[in-house]
Amino acid sequence: MSWLEAEVKAGRIKKQNIKPSTVGAVDKFTFADDHSIVVLAEGRLVNLGCATGHPSFVMSNSFSNQVLAQLALWTETDTFEIGVHVLPKKLDEEVARLHLGKLGVKLTKLTQKQSEYIGVPIEGPYKPEYYRY
Repeated sequence: MSWLEAEVKAGRIKKQNIKPSTVGAVDKFTFADDHSIVVLAEGRLVNLGCATGHPSFVMSNSFSNQVLAQLALWTETDTFEIGVHVLPKKLDEEVARLHLGKLGVKLTKLTQKQSEYIGVPIEGPYKPEYYRY
């Protein structure tokens, strides 16, 4: 990153700020031959630099996702074949539920009538399988 900034200062590369660093820096660096690169989070950890919220809160969410995924892989070996998997919605929603209190949010439970109306189980997950967070 320091090399890119030095080249910008020398006028050999043009820098265009696409998003300011307060919301997750995104910068485009264009070279003299017109090719360009996009740098996220000023070259730092993207999950911290481009996430919204306090870094420790973001890390807590990330680490909680990782731990619940590891527990599921360890305890539900028949469910997961070797490979890359998307975190099951039930686990992702559990991480969200565990963190809601820190945001001042109180989660209520669905009634049976609400559950039937929107077509999801009372305990979740609350979005259909095709939905991506």
